[in-house]
Amino acid sequence: MAKINTIVKNKDRFSDVASLYSKFRPSYPKELIDFLFSQVGFIRSSVIADIGSGTGIFSRLLLEMGCYVYCVEPNDDMRQISETFLRESELKNFIFIKASAENTGLHEKSIDFITVAQAFHWFDRATFKMECNRILKNDGKVVLMWNMRDFETEIIKKEYELREKYCVGTHGLKYKDMNKRDVQDFFKDNKYEVRIFRNDLLLNREAYIGMNLSGSYSPNKKKNMDKYNGLIMELNMFFDEYNSNGLILFPQFTECYIGRI
Repeated sequence: MAKINTIVKNKDRFSDVASLYSKFRPSYPKELIDFLFSQVGFIRSSVIADIGSGTGIFSRLLLEMGCYVYCVEPNDDMRQISETFLRESELKNFIFIKASAENTGLHEKSIDFITVAQAFHWFDRATFKMECNRILKNDGKVVLMWNMRDFETEIIKKEYELREKYCVGTHGLKYKDMNKRDVQDFFKDNKYEVRIFRNDLLLNREAYIGMNLSGSYSPNKKKNMDKYNGLIMELNMFFDEYNSNGLILFPQFTECYIGRI
């Protein structure tokens, strides 16, 4: 029962920030997509389950390449934002599924690749691994990825201290090497490939503050007014200190793990 309650609770974490997430969360670098199609085996006709698809940031990139994508997302707010965007675009070959990562409802042995962008740390790993084995074709692979702040830089180290001061939950407030710990024992024989791609951002004030407010750890304006106001104040001060001509260079990279289950 505790496991089920945790899954349900995680599903609802982004209900209050879905619009911010859609507007301000960064996308993924072209070099990553090129790598998946040139080295991992993705092709235009690939059938992909994008698990924890959220507002569709990564699903869009796959659809632009011509793939057939099942967008699996349990959170209503995030899924509806993604549905609205994709249905208003000229992109095709997508199906939305309201389901959890641990119980997708997809047919057995029907999926070429599973992708998980910025969501794996919310899943129950053991149950999700069983679901991957069930829905993946025999030669299928799983691709896990995160956009990560570059903690080798001074600006990110200082910003982490700021966010940690005001966060209301540390899960999701990731520090370096966290992903390696998350993927241990997930891939078959603990064998996987790791690729890292630069994905630095150049943000104006609105985008910088909006990105920080979209985190699951960020204080909610209605529920944590004091922390919310404090975070906004210090983010503005931080931006004033580090911006150049109204833009802040935000060092980050995309970390990608690929393997069989």
